[in-house]
Amino acid sequence: MATIDSCERAPWYKRLGWLVVIWLGSVVALGVVAGGLRMLMHAAGMSSH
Repeated sequence: MATIDSCERAPWYKRLGWLVVIWLGSVVALGVVAGGLRMLMHAAGMSSH
């Protein structure tokens, strides 16, 4: 089993790519949760108009 010390670091563009993928995933997940809460609130009659 390899340890972090024995492995070379990934190139900066791969690390940046993973950062962007994780960030986009979290933004999408937050949007899904917010949309679900909005639908639940609307179904419960808590709409503003």
